[in-house]
Amino acid sequence: MPKIEPFEKHIDQYEDWFVKNRYAFRSEINAIRRHLPEAGRGLEIGVGSGLFASPLGIGYGVEPSARMRTEALKRGVDVVDGVAEALPMDDDFCDYALMVTTICFLDDVPQSLAEAGRVIKPSGKLIIGLVDKNSPLGKLYQLYQDQNVFYRHAVFYSTEEVVAIMEQAGFHHFYFTQTIFRMLEEIEKEEEVREGYGEGSFVVISAINGK
Repeated sequence: MPKIEPFEKHIDQYEDWFVKNRYAFRSEINAIRRHLPEAGRGLEIGVGSGLFASPLGIGYGVEPSARMRTEALKRGVDVVDGVAEALPMDDDFCDYALMVTTICFLDDVPQSLAEAGRVIKPSGKLIIGLVDKNSPLGKLYQLYQDQNVFYRHAVFYSTEEVVAIMEQAGFHHFYFTQTIFRMLEEIEKEEEVREGYGEGSFVVISAINGK
């Protein structure tokens, strides 16, 4: 079952996080933007309230939470009900797909990435943003996981673990960016974006669909 209950009940708290941590949020946007194709149809899987899709110009989304879908529609995203494990899209629907802090809430990650490969055109791109479980922020989230209404039932992954699953799903030619090099309360301006991973807590992985 999709882990939607916290997002249905606490949407105001969810939205407030991005206002309070606006510089971290902008840094994540900047790290993702480096992976986006210059043109083509984009899909965000687990689009939430559209906070990422809207500024990144991604027109389509899939989201199981009704309250989140309502907010995403207000932000101009064409969003439909669905889960990552069984996307309600035709084969080759999009040129690229994005998943941001979604992978930790999925019931079946390999199936979800296989579905992403199905709906992305051949040689299209899958882009995944995550808080690496081995990073300072990832370790903090895990330490206080039981006290967080959103992450209580999440399963955190390392960058290497996600890459391995993406490879099994047929993706190749990986590219990485990273940001968030300090703890959230220490961030007073946008963080830099660096290539690679292993230093920043927020990592963006992209790879080409090999089907």
